[in-house]
Amino acid sequence: MQQNKKITALLGLIDDPDDEVYDTVAMQLLHYGKEIIPNLEKLWEVTADEIVQERIEQLIHRVHFQDLQHDLLEWTRSEHPEILRGAIIIARYQFPDLNVAAILTQFDQIKRNIWLELNNYLTPLEQVNVYNSILYNYYKLQGHELTERDPKYFFINQVLESKQGNAYSLGIIFLALCELLDTPIFALDIPRQFVFAFIDTIHPYFASETSTIQQIQFYIDPLNGTIYTQKDVDTYLRKINAHERESYFTPLLAKRIIFKMLEELSLCYRYRREEQKADEIQDLMRLVIDIDE
Repeated sequence: MQQNKKITALLGLIDDPDDEVYDTVAMQLLHYGKEIIPNLEKLWEVTADEIVQERIEQLIHRVHFQDLQHDLLEWTRSEHPEILRGAIIIARYQFPDLNVAAILTQFDQIKRNIWLELNNYLTPLEQVNVYNSILYNYYKLQGHELTERDPKYFFINQVLESKQGNAYSLGIIFLALCELLDTPIFALDIPRQFVFAFIDTIHPYFASETSTIQQIQFYIDPLNGTIYTQKDVDTYLRKINAHERESYFTPLLAKRIIFKMLEELSLCYRYRREEQKADEIQDLMRLVIDIDE
């Protein structure tokens, strides 16, 4: 952005000791969006005052967060929000200069490796075994429990780089691959769990062409690919005295999955006493849920 007189004047007031003056200056600078960041970075480089440097860093963060909110809102408003794109947007919270092209390239390679092993003659269980073999054996993805409360396990770029993730980040990779490869695996809203189901669509022989029955073949734990039966899930639901059984077996939409991941990320920051980050993640949650409802 060209250093015009107004911008120069605003930048010159960042060090004003009056908080009201600074707040007014900050709001005006934020209106310029990402284009103001190079100016702020240059000012930071020539500023010796640590308090002013901190103000500049906060401004840069606010600009990035404002841009992130805009993109997340656009994602939620799209007709068919892609879950991978949603996860990439969330990763930009911690990594505003994220190399999206590199992530998509890496993801495309994983997709290709799975696609080469799939064919129309595989049973549902054999199809899932292909996914498990590529993701957990070939790429060595490892799952960590949500109770570990580490933010790095939520951000998809770090997960692809370190091969370490949690149920949500690994699950989103799994679901995005299924979506692209037309494998009928969906996330379910089972209490205290993030579990997938292989939902087969059956066409009854003595029924009209439009008549179909959806049947769950089995369940999958995205943390490590473990397969569960209906009996396993029923036993778990009885153990926790769960009610509203029907709602647990309805596939979750991408927006709901991203919301649930953000909810866990917020709890993670809250546990680590990073209150500002927890509050900002909750702001993102509100953007997603407001559109969903």
